Amino acid sequence: MRERRIALLGIPYDEQSSYRKGSAKAPGLIREAWLSPSTNLYSEDGTLVDGHLVEDFGDLEFGGGDFVETAEQRVDEILKRGYRPLILGGDHSITYPVIKAFANHERPTILQIDAHPDLYDSYEGNRLSHACPFARIMENGLAKKLVQVGIRAITAPQRPQVSRFNVEVHEMASLKDDLELDIAGPLYISLDIDALDPAFAPGISHREPGGLSTRQVIRIIQSVRGDLIGADIVEFNPEVDVSGITGSLCAKLLKEIAARMSR
Repeated sequence: MRERRIALLGIPYDEQSSYRKGSAKAPGLIREAWLSPSTNLYSEDGTLVDGHLVEDFGDLEFGGGDFVETAEQRVDEILKRGYRPLILGGDHSITYPVIKAFANHERPTILQIDAHPDLYDSYEGNRLSHACPFARIMENGLAKKLVQVGIRAITAPQRPQVSRFNVEVHEMASLKDDLELDIAGPLYISLDIDALDPAFAPGISHREPGGLSTRQVIRIIQSVRGDLIGADIVEFNPEVDVSGITGSLCAKLLKEIAARMSR
């Protein structure tokens, strides 16, 4: 039996969504698609992504407590046990407490695959909005560096934030198919499903045409260099999915990320 080194944790939280809620329902449906007999449990490099490789820690329960503190504590517990967390959201606000937990151990470089920079200092008066997590992360020095790929909805208030935090941004308008990302040291991938074009991922709240293809995202996951110590998959909204397409996509990406984490 292989050693269990990857911990799957659902964070069913969408209270910081600014437009349409529903992503809190995603973790269970991603698990269902991952284990569905409609496909198999192997990644493209031949890794068997089953319960021996990925131990399911269930979903985080809040019990009326502070969301940031509760999520940070749970991820910290998982890290102390020697696991590499693979988090299923939930909206993108969950990444802030997750990275807070990582920073207690080691500061990673973050590869954010996303349509949006999520760098607002405050959005609609809310500094914990899903439009703000990377501003909170970077202003608190929780990550060594932030690299963004797939951006195509950057706004004027966020461009100064890019400079302020020295963010490396690869916008879709100029993205090259042969993009090479060579990241030294610990790496964390934060994958917002709206990074993909809505043609590939209709089950998202903020549809931004002109995005990445499924193959492009898989190539990025498989080819990025660095020690992948954690990841999250966020912003899948089952309430607007079509025939389970996006749920199946998330399960596919879960397998590729887990295989990459196990190497």
